[in-house]
Amino acid sequence: MIAPGLLDARERWLAELSAVGGRAKTTIEAYRADVQSFLAFLQNYEGKTLGTGEIAHLTTRTMRAWMAHERGRGLSARSLARALSAVKNFVAWQAEKDGFDPTPVLSTRSPKFQKKLPRPLSPDAARTMIDTVELQSATDWVGLRDMAVVTLLYGCGLRISEAIGLTGRDLPLSDSLRIMGKGKKERLVPVIPAARRATEAYVKACPFEMTPDAPVFRGARGGALNPRLVQKVMEQSRNQLGLPATATPHAMRHSFATHLLNAGGDLRAIQELLGHASLSTTQAYTAVNQARLMEVY
Repeated sequence: MIAPGLLDARERWLAELSAVGGRAKTTIEAYRADVQSFLAFLQNYEGKTLGTGEIAHLTTRTMRAWMAHERGRGLSARSLARALSAVKNFVAWQAEKDGFDPTPVLSTRSPKFQKKLPRPLSPDAARTMIDTVELQSATDWVGLRDMAVVTLLYGCGLRISEAIGLTGRDLPLSDSLRIMGKGKKERLVPVIPAARRATEAYVKACPFEMTPDAPVFRGARGGALNPRLVQKVMEQSRNQLGLPATATPHAMRHSFATHLLNAGGDLRAIQELLGHASLSTTQAYTAVNQARLMEVY
């Protein structure tokens, strides 16, 4: 049995991650599942009621046993690395509250895996994709909506959650846009004329009132646009254009970064535009060759 106090600690940790750390709802749910699976393993492994005291006395051997168990039940190295990250974060949080040494957990090495980088579209393919998504709906304002969203992804390098998170307070779009990204990190993003024109055309055609607190991009019934609809319209478009399955909404943001860098953009500037905390993330994200990186440096 897992002690109620330990489960309560887990929920307080998740609440803090959400409120202070700015983690997305999907991330919070993934962390909850990862830590729950870890606690369930410990319950069986220890064979007694599991409380915060057992967390304080975790050993490297126990951590290795858990990782072996997870791999044995078919968990991929990538998923296990994420689960380990969640467990480390939780144990470190608990250690700070209770004053114990979390070293055996924090020193556990993450499994190695090959990172899959998103593939950029060519500049021509990106422009054609933007034009094609508008044609997927028989309703004019919906087509203009889809075109505006995808234009913001490619023209401004926004995440899909950032694009559909815009509210009436952001209208009309100016030369720059203040974006609240992951971890509640704020950045200023230039807005190209094409993105302003596309958004303006959509807003004029949209049948719903654009109040300051309402989402700019709406679903058919007026609620906030579901990101799955953007994914679906891009899926339809790439099938028509003969583009690979990697031509996703995230690939438009990736194409934005890659095309800027290939055109001579500064790596540090692109890092700021994307909202990456680490430059190494931007290097991996743009997936350019070493010679090109050295040239930009």
